[in-house]
Amino acid sequence: GEDPTREGLLDTPKRVAKAMLFFTEGYTKQLSDVMNNAVFEENHDEMVIVRDINIFSQCEHHMVPFFGKVHIGYIPNGKVVGLSKLARIADMYARRLQVQERLTKQIAQAVDEILKPQGVAVVVEASHMCMVARGVQKPGATTVTSCMVGAFKE
Repeated sequence: GEDPTREGLLDTPKRVAKAMLFFTEGYTKQLSDVMNNAVFEENHDEMVIVRDINIFSQCEHHMVPFFGKVHIGYIPNGKVVGLSKLARIADMYARRLQVQERLTKQIAQAVDEILKPQGVAVVVEASHMCMVARGVQKPGATTVTSCMVGAFKE
C-alpha cells in the first residue's frame, strides 16, 4: 500500500479540500453579486456576442473535470451588460457540480433574467474527462450544447 506519512502526501487532504472549495465556489455566489450593477441603458438592437470564454467544471456524475468554451450572444432590448460579466456568469455556473446541458441553460436564463433582451443564445463546447480518461476513452470527442431564448428560438 501507500505510505500516508510520505512527505508528498502529508498535506494532500488539505489541498484536495481547498481545490474542491474552489471548483464549487459557484454555490457561494448570487447573480446579483456577479453583476455588480453593470447593466446599462443603451440604444443598440443588434447582436452582442462574446465567444471563446474558457470554462472548467466538474461532472456531477463522476466528479471529474470537463472544460471548454462558452459562446454567449444576445440582442439588446434597451440594455447592455459589461462584457466581463458574461464571463463571470459562465464561471459562476461552471464552478458547481454540473452537466453540460444544465450549465448551458443556466447561463442563458441568467442573461435573459438580468437584461430581458429580445433573445439570448448560448453554445457550450466541452471535452469531458469522464469520456476521455475513463469509460469509452475517446480523446478528442467534444460535446456541443445550446440554449436559445426569445428571438433566437422563434
